[in-house]
Amino acid sequence: MPHISVPQGLPGITGLMAFRPDTARPLSEFAEQLMRGPSPLSQGERELIAARVSDGNDCHFCMSSHAAAARHALPDDGSLFAAICVDIDTAPLSERMRALLTIADKVRVGGRTVTADDNAAARAAGHDDEAIHDAVLVAAA
Repeated sequence: MPHISVPQGLPGITGLMAFRPDTARPLSEFAEQLMRGPSPLSQGERELIAARVSDGNDCHFCMSSHAAAARHALPDDGSLFAAICVDIDTAPLSERMRALLTIADKVRVGGRTVTADDNAAARAAGHDDEAIHDAVLVAAA
């Protein structure tokens, strides 16, 4: 339940964005750049990271919207996202993606929980600093 009066019928963050369009505009522009702008990560990979983090945050609206975008962009029938929600260690992921999801999970809890070993694993899986940066920013946002 919202603690301020927001427009009725708008799910998740969309009600807050409708309440203050002036603050919503830069947030929307940032999200568009982060999720669809140039990156070594595909749009589907970024959406999968966002869906995983949103699931960990128990945010059904964000999880559902990011999971749907990931299914469309990857493509995936939903089984990949379902598998990573159960256990990323056994999910049918590349080591490349697993390394970023491990970092994203830690960022969700607190950025300082990411270790040098986590970053080294991501680099060993083929990621550069830009990819790690983008994964961290998607998870933090």
